[in-house]
Amino acid sequence: MSELTFEQMLEESFKTIHNGEVVEGTVIDVKPDEIILNIGYKSDGIVTRNEYSNTPNLDLTTCVKVGDPMEVKVLKVNDGEGQVLLSYKRIAADKGNKRLEEAFNNQEVLKAPVTLVVDGGLNVTVEESRVFIPASLVSDTYEKDLSKYMGQEIEFVLTEFNPRKRRIIGDRKQLLMAEKEKQQKELFERIAVGDVVEGIVKNVTDFGVFIDIGGADGLLHISEMSWGRVENPKKVFKSGQKVRVFIKDISGSKIALSMKFEDENPWIGADEKFAIGNVVTGKVARMTDFGAFVELEPGIDALLHVSQISREHIEKPGDVLHVGDEVTAKIVDFNPADKKISLSVKALLDPLPEESPAEESAEETAEEVAEEAVAEDAAEEVKEQVEESTEAVEEEKSTEEE
Repeated sequence: MSELTFEQMLEESFKTIHNGEVVEGTVIDVKPDEIILNIGYKSDGIVTRNEYSNTPNLDLTTCVKVGDPMEVKVLKVNDGEGQVLLSYKRIAADKGNKRLEEAFNNQEVLKAPVTLVVDGGLNVTVEESRVFIPASLVSDTYEKDLSKYMGQEIEFVLTEFNPRKRRIIGDRKQLLMAEKEKQQKELFERIAVGDVVEGIVKNVTDFGVFIDIGGADGLLHISEMSWGRVENPKKVFKSGQKVRVFIKDISGSKIALSMKFEDENPWIGADEKFAIGNVVTGKVARMTDFGAFVELEPGIDALLHVSQISREHIEKPGDVLHVGDEVTAKIVDFNPADKKISLSVKALLDPLPEESPAEESAEETAEEVAEEAVAEDAAEEVKEQVEESTEAVEEEKSTEEE
């Protein structure tokens, strides 16, 4: 029997390995992009960054250190350079798949970091096993930009598990909807009409604002945003803004909100401030064909009918007035029940000069009653003309509330 050479004895002292085999190794060197292992074979093993994790640009020196044990799978016994190509993530993925299978069968809620954002959704990683969450199942509301989820840990359940076809699908939406339903139920059990609550603006439209009040959304209609007039909600509110509102009405699952707090009602004490005969100054807030609405203070508008703008005939209010113009006028009618005030500039004007010298003897008597007569005539005239335009005003108000 021939003796073995030293090289042959050394060769036989090493174990044999095969592609696909799982082996134990010890880290003998670490670089940012690769790990070198002693696996008890004649050649060292190499784990590249791509075979360690699915996380892009991962610095491997932050993950392992020299002396750490590792379980790896053999990909190639000889990678062409005399080294053994190994994979750590495939071992981890096998373990991850077993973990995912259990979670799928038990409908368990999982939590994992988002490792990739694509046009169609998100990739999350559970022990190196990838789970895809379609964009439609990421949130309970439409989200155009999913980039904010990158790196976040999110919760989800599995709706499909088929690792052979690489179809492992997650669903975050149903968890959000279930939580929202729970919060909504709790909310409706504790709120009542008249309650003052704080909320977060979720969506701003031309007709109002939807506000999350902690479990359900309420609608703050444009007509309930202020005692004054709001032309465009988008100029007043923005998404994410905190607001203080009170619950005006609850109808089924619909909640109507308001910011018209009664203690801020400008009509309180208005009967003294805006009594008939008082002279007031305000700014033209808006124009109509039949007159101009003058804002006396936020929340209180008065109608200056076209017939009361001047002694001269005026076809349209816009011929002499513009939005923003300051107007001084006399209050000739006040209706607190309907919150209507009528103004007259004409009532402040001096009586027309007499044309005939023969009438001078009557001037003194006329002067004594002139102001009172003008005011009374103006009031009667305004009442008649306001009644004619009431339908137009109500129609405008109805259109605003809709």
